[in-house]
Amino acid sequence: MDALPLAAAKPAIPPAFFGERVTWVHHWTDKQFSFRCTRDPALRFVAGQFAMIGLMVDGKPLVRAYSMVSPPWDEELEFLSIKVQNGPLTSRLQHIKAGDTVLIGKKPTGTLLIENLLPGKTLWMVSTGTGLAPFMSLIREPEVYERYEHVVLMHGVREVKELAYHDYIGNDLPAHEFLGEMLQGKLLYYPTVTREAFPTQGRVTTLLESGKACADLGLPPLSPEHDRVMLCGSEAMNADVKALLEARGFTEGSNSEPGTYVVEKAFVTK
Repeated sequence: MDALPLAAAKPAIPPAFFGERVTWVHHWTDKQFSFRCTRDPALRFVAGQFAMIGLMVDGKPLVRAYSMVSPPWDEELEFLSIKVQNGPLTSRLQHIKAGDTVLIGKKPTGTLLIENLLPGKTLWMVSTGTGLAPFMSLIREPEVYERYEHVVLMHGVREVKELAYHDYIGNDLPAHEFLGEMLQGKLLYYPTVTREAFPTQGRVTTLLESGKACADLGLPPLSPEHDRVMLCGSEAMNADVKALLEARGFTEGSNSEPGTYVVEKAFVTK
């Protein structure tokens, strides 16, 4: 009797990862997209953390650090990614569809944690591009609103279409049945665009340095006495704002010692 043909074996998931099923994909532009996937009940993370995520390629894991967009209480995981056509990972990841398998690292980590900041009055979340991702998790974390009087979400992009989650932040989140009332009057969304007409125009660094961002929001000038800052975005933005903050007396916090600002260096560029 002839042997039955064996089904093509799927590559085994390495022990450091969960293999999760993609449930939803949304392409914002030709340069960035979001996707959701299932979440193993054993995965625990704190708002602001990232995990190593990716795909099996030629029988090996190809992964990069991605911040969770989803809040810790979400039953699924959501991520925001760039698309780089010749990038080792994102050239492949951008083509995923519902039903595909993605790798999710079992040990989330990161520095964008409210525990890494000293107590303060206003929390500034300063991002460019897909650096918005960890702040999408943090603005849906109730503890953030318990700790701060104001939470500023600043997002800088080149073109209006790159303002991922713009409608969700401005319309859906304030109407959320559990979070809406909590963030009312506390969450201040400040999107800015550099290459197109928009109510707020200019680079994130310029708007902070000139004081325009504070003035527009009705807040006092940035000061380590009452402000706390989280940075996540391009290397240039991180470096520029870090220099601006330190010139004003801010000190960098870490997982071992809290400070008046923190910066996430894990940022996907390929």
